[in-house]
Amino acid sequence: MSMIKEFKAFAMRGNVADMAVGIIIGAAFGKIVSSLVSDVLMPPIGLLVGGVDFSGLGITLRAATADAPAVVMKYGVFVNTIIDFIIVAFAIFLVIRALNALKKKEAEAPAAPAAPPKQEVLLEEIRDLLKAGKR
Repeated sequence: MSMIKEFKAFAMRGNVADMAVGIIIGAAFGKIVSSLVSDVLMPPIGLLVGGVDFSGLGITLRAATADAPAVVMKYGVFVNTIIDFIIVAFAIFLVIRALNALKKKEAEAPAAPAAPPKQEVLLEEIRDLLKAGKR
């Protein structure tokens, strides 16, 4: 099999397509959460702790010169990223928890009783005929 055909067979498998859709949706979800954290959650938190804008927090390691920009360690952006991660992790936890609950309900749901094997049905009929013949 040529490499192109092998790659096409790999790429067209259901799991790969599902994974690609999941990654795209996950990236979009990440952007939504980042916006939620930086634009909605952090301003009130910053206001509560004295009007601090976390994204602007940093330590200047070297001041800007005419030739080079300042070197700044932006720990405020890191704090925002940690909060992003916590929210995304919690949301994924809730989704996985819901999926596991659905799987558990499906497993607990009583399945339709299986039809007895043909041999058993025939034996029951023979038994019934023998009982009917004795009376």
